[in-house]
Amino acid sequence: MSDEQAEAEAAEADESADAESETEQTGFGRGDFVELDYTLRTTEDDDVVDTTILEVAEEAGIDTDEHEFSPRTIIIGEGHVFESVDDALVGSEVGDEGAVVISAEEAFGEYDPDQVRTISADKIPEDDRYPGANVQIDNEQGHIETIIGGRARVNFNHPLAGEELEYEYEVLDEVEDDEGKAEGMLGMYLQHAPPLWIETDEVEEEVPVEPDEDDEDAEPEFETQTVEKETLYIESTPQLTMNQQWMMSKGQIAQDVISKTGIDRIVVQEILDGSGGGMFGGMGGMGGLGGAGGEEVEEALEDVDLDDVDLDADELAEEIEDEA
Repeated sequence: MSDEQAEAEAAEADESADAESETEQTGFGRGDFVELDYTLRTTEDDDVVDTTILEVAEEAGIDTDEHEFSPRTIIIGEGHVFESVDDALVGSEVGDEGAVVISAEEAFGEYDPDQVRTISADKIPEDDRYPGANVQIDNEQGHIETIIGGRARVNFNHPLAGEELEYEYEVLDEVEDDEGKAEGMLGMYLQHAPPLWIETDEVEEEVPVEPDEDDEDAEPEFETQTVEKETLYIESTPQLTMNQQWMMSKGQIAQDVISKTGIDRIVVQEILDGSGGGMFGGMGGMGGLGGAGGEEVEEALEDVDLDDVDLDADELAEEIEDEA
Protein backbone atom coordinates (compact mmCIF):
# COMPACT_ATOMS: atom_id res chain seq x y z
CA MET A 1 0.00 0.00 0.00
CA SER A 2 1.37 3.41 -0.99
CA ASP A 3 1.73 6.28 1.45
CA GLU A 4 -1.00 8.18 -0.39
CA GLN A 5 -3.45 5.27 -0.01
CA ALA A 6 -2.64 4.96 3.70
CA GLU A 7 -3.21 8.69 4.23
CA ALA A 8 -6.53 8.51 2.36
CA GLU A 9 -7.75 5.58 4.46
CA ALA A 10 -6.69 7.33 7.67
CA ALA A 11 -8.55 10.47 6.66
CA GLU A 12 -11.65 8.40 5.84
CA ALA A 13 -11.47 6.69 9.22
CA ASP A 14 -11.22 10.08 10.95
CA GLU A 15 -14.28 11.35 9.07
CA SER A 16 -16.20 8.21 10.04
CA ALA A 17 -15.23 8.65 13.70
CA ASP A 18 -16.31 12.30 13.59
CA ALA A 19 -19.65 11.31 12.08
CA GLU A 20 -20.21 8.70 14.80
CA SER A 21 -19.31 11.27 17.46
CA GLU A 22 -21.85 13.72 16.05
CA THR A 23 -24.46 10.97 16.01
CA GLU A 24 -23.76 10.14 19.65
CA GLN A 25 -24.25 13.78 20.63
CA THR A 26 -27.79 14.06 19.27
CA GLY A 27 -30.79 13.75 21.56
CA PHE A 28 -30.80 14.05 25.33
CA GLY A 29 -27.68 13.56 27.39
CA ARG A 30 -26.87 12.93 31.02
CA GLY A 31 -27.88 15.87 33.18
CA ASP A 32 -30.87 16.82 31.00
CA PHE A 33 -34.29 17.20 32.62
CA VAL A 34 -37.05 15.25 30.86
CA GLU A 35 -40.72 14.62 31.57
CA LEU A 36 -41.81 10.99 31.34
CA ASP A 37 -44.90 8.86 31.42
CA TYR A 38 -44.07 5.32 32.49
CA THR A 39 -45.49 2.04 33.69
CA LEU A 40 -43.50 -0.55 35.62
CA ARG A 41 -44.77 -4.15 35.50
CA THR A 42 -43.61 -7.59 36.55
CA THR A 43 -42.71 -9.67 33.51
CA GLU A 44 -43.99 -12.94 35.01
CA ASP A 45 -47.51 -11.90 36.03
CA ASP A 46 -47.83 -8.55 34.21
CA ASP A 47 -48.78 -6.90 37.51
CA VAL A 48 -48.53 -3.11 37.57
CA VAL A 49 -45.99 -2.00 40.19
CA ASP A 50 -46.00 1.73 39.47
CA THR A 51 -47.40 4.06 36.83
CA THR A 52 -47.92 7.72 36.05
CA ILE A 53 -51.02 7.03 33.94
CA LEU A 54 -54.44 7.19 35.62
CA GLU A 55 -56.14 4.87 33.13
CA VAL A 56 -53.50 2.17 33.63
CA ALA A 57 -53.87 2.47 37.41
CA GLU A 58 -57.66 2.17 37.23
CA GLU A 59 -57.43 -0.87 34.97
CA ALA A 60 -54.95 -2.48 37.39
CA GLY A 61 -57.25 -1.87 40.38
CA ILE A 62 -54.87 0.53 42.12
CA ASP A 63 -56.47 2.87 44.67
CA THR A 64 -56.46 6.13 42.71
CA ASP A 65 -57.58 8.19 45.71
CA GLU A 66 -54.34 7.53 47.58
CA HIS A 67 -51.91 8.40 44.77
CA GLU A 68 -51.36 11.15 42.24
CA PHE A 69 -51.01 10.10 38.61
CA SER A 70 -49.19 12.58 36.39
CA PRO A 71 -45.97 12.70 34.34
CA ARG A 72 -42.71 12.71 36.30
CA THR A 73 -39.66 14.86 35.76
CA ILE A 74 -36.30 13.10 36.08
CA ILE A 75 -32.68 14.02 35.46
CA ILE A 76 -31.01 11.58 33.09
CA GLY A 77 -28.01 9.91 34.68
CA GLU A 78 -28.80 10.96 38.26
CA GLY A 79 -30.18 7.61 39.39
CA HIS A 80 -33.81 8.71 39.39
CA VAL A 81 -34.66 5.65 37.31
CA PHE A 82 -33.03 2.24 36.93
CA GLU A 83 -29.55 2.40 35.40
CA SER A 84 -30.58 0.51 32.25
CA VAL A 85 -33.44 3.01 31.75
CA ASP A 86 -30.99 5.89 32.16
CA ASP A 87 -28.82 4.31 29.46
CA ALA A 88 -31.84 3.95 27.14
CA LEU A 89 -32.82 7.61 27.61
CA VAL A 90 -29.39 8.89 26.54
CA GLY A 91 -29.80 9.96 22.92
CA SER A 92 -33.60 9.88 23.05
CA GLU A 93 -35.83 12.72 21.86
CA VAL A 94 -39.28 14.06 22.68
CA GLY A 95 -41.91 11.58 21.52
CA ASP A 96 -39.67 8.52 21.80
CA GLU A 97 -41.17 5.42 23.41
CA GLY A 98 -39.47 2.31 24.66
CA ALA A 99 -39.51 -0.65 27.00
CA VAL A 100 -36.57 -1.84 29.09
CA VAL A 101 -36.39 -5.18 30.90
CA ILE A 102 -34.92 -4.78 34.39
CA SER A 103 -33.24 -7.84 35.87
CA ALA A 104 -34.16 -8.85 39.41
CA GLU A 105 -30.62 -8.09 40.53
CA GLU A 106 -30.81 -4.50 39.20
CA ALA A 107 -34.39 -4.00 40.39
CA PHE A 108 -34.89 -5.09 44.01
CA GLY A 109 -32.35 -7.85 44.37
CA GLU A 110 -32.50 -11.62 44.17
CA TYR A 111 -34.70 -13.47 46.65
CA ASP A 112 -32.62 -14.55 49.67
CA PRO A 113 -34.12 -17.45 51.71
CA ASP A 114 -31.90 -16.47 54.64
CA GLN A 115 -33.86 -13.22 54.91
CA VAL A 116 -36.91 -15.19 56.08
CA ARG A 117 -36.47 -15.57 59.82
CA THR A 118 -38.47 -16.71 62.84
CA ILE A 119 -38.57 -14.22 65.70
CA SER A 120 -40.36 -13.77 68.99
CA ALA A 121 -43.83 -12.25 68.58
CA ASP A 122 -43.02 -10.01 71.54
CA LYS A 123 -40.87 -7.90 69.18
CA ILE A 124 -43.98 -7.02 67.16
CA PRO A 125 -46.61 -4.50 68.34
CA GLU A 126 -49.86 -6.25 69.23
CA ASP A 127 -51.83 -4.41 66.51
CA ASP A 128 -49.44 -5.81 63.85
CA ARG A 129 -49.49 -9.45 64.91
CA TYR A 130 -51.22 -10.90 61.84
CA PRO A 131 -50.09 -12.44 58.51
CA GLY A 132 -49.36 -9.83 55.86
CA ALA A 133 -48.60 -7.00 58.28
CA ASN A 134 -45.63 -4.80 57.42
CA VAL A 135 -43.32 -4.50 60.41
CA GLN A 136 -40.00 -3.01 61.37
CA ILE A 137 -37.77 -5.19 63.53
CA ASP A 138 -34.32 -3.98 64.61
CA ASN A 139 -34.39 -1.30 61.86
CA GLU A 140 -35.26 -3.86 59.17
CA GLN A 141 -38.45 -3.73 57.14
CA GLY A 142 -40.34 -6.96 56.60
CA HIS A 143 -43.76 -8.56 56.40
CA ILE A 144 -45.23 -11.33 58.50
CA GLU A 145 -45.84 -14.61 56.68
CA THR A 146 -47.19 -16.64 59.58
CA ILE A 147 -47.62 -16.17 63.30
CA ILE A 148 -48.31 -19.07 65.63
CA GLY A 149 -48.33 -18.72 69.39
CA GLY A 150 -45.34 -16.70 70.47
CA ARG A 151 -43.37 -17.08 67.22
CA ALA A 152 -43.65 -15.14 63.96
CA ARG A 153 -42.12 -15.95 60.58
CA VAL A 154 -41.03 -12.65 59.00
CA ASN A 155 -39.80 -12.15 55.44
CA PHE A 156 -37.26 -9.34 55.26
CA ASN A 157 -36.81 -9.56 51.48
CA HIS A 158 -38.22 -6.68 49.44
CA PRO A 159 -41.74 -7.62 48.25
CA LEU A 160 -40.42 -7.55 44.67
CA ALA A 161 -37.16 -9.39 45.37
CA GLY A 162 -36.47 -11.95 42.65
CA GLU A 163 -38.90 -10.29 40.20
CA GLU A 164 -37.85 -9.29 36.69
CA LEU A 165 -39.55 -6.03 35.69
CA GLU A 166 -40.40 -4.19 32.49
CA TYR A 167 -40.25 -0.39 32.36
CA GLU A 168 -42.36 1.12 29.56
CA TYR A 169 -41.82 4.83 28.97
CA GLU A 170 -42.63 7.76 26.71
CA VAL A 171 -40.55 10.93 26.61
CA LEU A 172 -43.13 13.72 26.75
CA ASP A 173 -41.04 16.88 26.91
CA GLU A 174 -37.75 18.48 27.89
CA VAL A 175 -37.88 20.65 31.01
CA GLU A 176 -35.73 23.74 30.48
CA ASP A 177 -37.09 26.44 32.83
CA ASP A 178 -35.83 26.60 36.41
CA GLU A 179 -39.31 26.63 37.91
CA GLY A 180 -40.21 23.41 36.12
CA LYS A 181 -36.92 21.83 37.12
CA ALA A 182 -37.41 22.77 40.77
CA GLU A 183 -40.98 21.50 40.75
CA GLY A 184 -39.86 18.22 39.22
CA MET A 185 -37.04 17.72 41.73
CA LEU A 186 -39.26 18.46 44.71
CA GLY A 187 -41.84 16.06 43.30
CA MET A 188 -39.19 13.34 43.14
CA TYR A 189 -38.07 13.94 46.70
CA LEU A 190 -41.45 14.55 48.31
CA GLN A 191 -43.87 12.64 46.03
CA HIS A 192 -45.83 15.87 45.57
CA ALA A 193 -44.39 19.33 44.90
CA PRO A 194 -45.79 22.19 47.03
CA PRO A 195 -46.85 25.49 45.40
CA LEU A 196 -43.73 27.36 44.27
CA TRP A 197 -42.64 30.32 42.16
CA ILE A 198 -39.47 32.21 41.24
CA GLU A 199 -38.82 35.92 41.69
CA THR A 200 -35.77 38.09 41.10
CA ASP A 201 -35.04 39.79 44.42
CA GLU A 202 -32.62 42.55 45.35
CA VAL A 203 -30.62 41.38 48.34
CA GLU A 204 -27.95 43.09 50.39
CA GLU A 205 -24.84 41.02 51.01
CA GLU A 206 -21.30 41.47 52.24
CA VAL A 207 -18.69 41.20 49.49
CA PRO A 208 -14.89 41.31 49.88
CA VAL A 209 -13.05 44.47 48.88
CA GLU A 210 -9.82 44.19 46.92
CA PRO A 211 -6.96 45.01 49.31
CA ASP A 212 -4.40 47.71 48.61
CA GLU A 213 -1.60 46.10 46.61
CA ASP A 214 1.00 48.05 48.62
CA ASP A 215 -0.33 46.87 51.98
CA GLU A 216 0.48 43.15 52.25
CA ASP A 217 -0.60 42.96 55.91
CA ALA A 218 -4.00 44.57 55.38
CA GLU A 219 -6.93 42.84 57.07
CA PRO A 220 -9.66 41.60 54.71
CA GLU A 221 -12.41 44.18 54.30
CA PHE A 222 -16.00 43.83 53.20
CA GLU A 223 -18.65 46.19 51.92
CA THR A 224 -22.40 45.88 51.58
CA GLN A 225 -23.71 45.68 48.04
CA THR A 226 -27.18 45.18 46.61
CA VAL A 227 -27.26 42.23 44.22
CA GLU A 228 -29.98 40.43 42.30
CA LYS A 229 -30.79 36.89 43.37
CA GLU A 230 -33.01 34.36 41.63
CA THR A 231 -35.17 33.24 44.54
CA LEU A 232 -37.32 30.12 44.63
CA TYR A 233 -40.27 30.65 46.95
CA ILE A 234 -41.89 27.50 48.37
CA GLU A 235 -45.22 27.70 50.17
CA SER A 236 -45.03 25.94 53.50
CA THR A 237 -48.22 23.88 53.29
CA PRO A 238 -49.31 21.49 56.09
CA GLN A 239 -48.42 18.59 53.77
CA LEU A 240 -44.89 19.95 53.38
CA THR A 241 -44.27 20.62 57.06
CA MET A 242 -45.41 17.09 57.95
CA ASN A 243 -43.44 15.37 55.18
CA GLN A 244 -40.81 13.15 56.82
CA GLN A 245 -38.36 13.45 53.92
CA TRP A 246 -38.58 17.24 54.06
CA MET A 247 -38.19 17.37 57.84
CA MET A 248 -35.09 15.17 57.76
CA SER A 249 -33.36 16.40 54.61
CA LYS A 250 -34.59 19.86 53.56
CA GLY A 251 -31.07 21.31 53.64
CA GLN A 252 -29.75 18.59 51.32
CA ILE A 253 -32.80 18.89 49.06
CA ALA A 254 -32.34 22.68 48.79
CA GLN A 255 -28.63 22.29 48.00
CA ASP A 256 -29.40 19.77 45.25
CA VAL A 257 -32.07 22.01 43.67
CA ILE A 258 -29.73 25.03 43.71
CA SER A 259 -26.80 23.07 42.27
CA LYS A 260 -28.83 21.80 39.30
CA THR A 261 -30.66 25.03 38.38
CA GLY A 262 -29.95 28.74 38.03
CA ILE A 263 -31.61 29.45 41.37
CA ASP A 264 -29.49 31.36 43.90
CA ARG A 265 -31.47 30.79 47.09
CA ILE A 266 -34.66 29.25 48.44
CA VAL A 267 -37.19 30.85 50.80
CA VAL A 268 -39.82 28.67 52.46
CA GLN A 269 -42.77 30.96 53.12
CA GLU A 270 -45.60 30.41 55.57
CA ILE A 271 -48.69 32.26 54.35
CA LEU A 272 -51.21 33.53 56.90
CA ASP A 273 -54.24 35.10 55.21
CA GLY A 274 -55.83 36.76 58.28
CA SER A 275 -59.08 34.86 57.76
CA GLY A 276 -59.62 34.41 61.48
CA GLY A 277 -58.43 30.82 61.72
CA GLY A 278 -55.33 29.59 63.49
CA MET A 279 -53.49 31.31 66.28
CA PHE A 280 -54.88 34.83 65.65
CA GLY A 281 -58.58 33.91 65.53
CA GLY A 282 -60.50 35.86 68.21
CA MET A 283 -57.31 37.19 69.79
CA GLY A 284 -57.44 40.89 68.92
CA GLY A 285 -55.27 42.96 71.21
CA MET A 286 -52.77 40.16 71.90
CA GLY A 287 -49.28 41.57 72.43
CA GLY A 288 -49.98 44.82 70.56
CA LEU A 289 -51.98 43.36 67.64
CA GLY A 290 -55.13 45.18 68.78
CA GLY A 291 -53.77 48.48 67.46
CA ALA A 292 -53.46 47.21 63.90
CA GLY A 293 -56.39 46.89 61.51
CA GLY A 294 -57.06 43.72 59.50
CA GLU A 295 -55.46 45.05 56.32
CA GLU A 296 -52.40 46.28 58.20
CA VAL A 297 -51.98 42.91 59.89
CA GLU A 298 -52.25 41.09 56.56
CA GLU A 299 -49.68 43.40 54.95
CA ALA A 300 -47.38 42.98 57.93
CA LEU A 301 -47.70 39.20 57.77
CA GLU A 302 -46.70 39.20 54.12
CA ASP A 303 -43.42 40.90 55.05
CA VAL A 304 -42.57 38.64 57.98
CA ASP A 305 -40.10 35.88 57.10
CA LEU A 306 -41.25 32.90 59.18
CA ASP A 307 -39.01 30.29 57.62
CA ASP A 308 -36.97 28.44 60.21
CA VAL A 309 -37.93 30.99 62.86
CA ASP A 310 -38.89 29.80 66.31
CA LEU A 311 -40.86 32.54 68.07
CA ASP A 312 -43.26 32.49 70.95
CA ALA A 313 -46.53 34.46 70.70
CA ASP A 314 -45.18 37.70 72.25
CA GLU A 315 -42.07 37.76 70.03
CA LEU A 316 -44.14 37.10 66.89
CA ALA A 317 -46.59 39.86 67.83
CA GLU A 318 -43.71 42.31 68.35
CA GLU A 319 -42.22 41.44 64.95
CA ILE A 320 -45.56 41.93 63.21
CA GLU A 321 -46.16 45.25 65.01
CA ASP A 322 -42.73 46.50 63.86
CA GLU A 323 -43.48 45.51 60.26
CA ALA A 324 -46.91 47.21 60.41
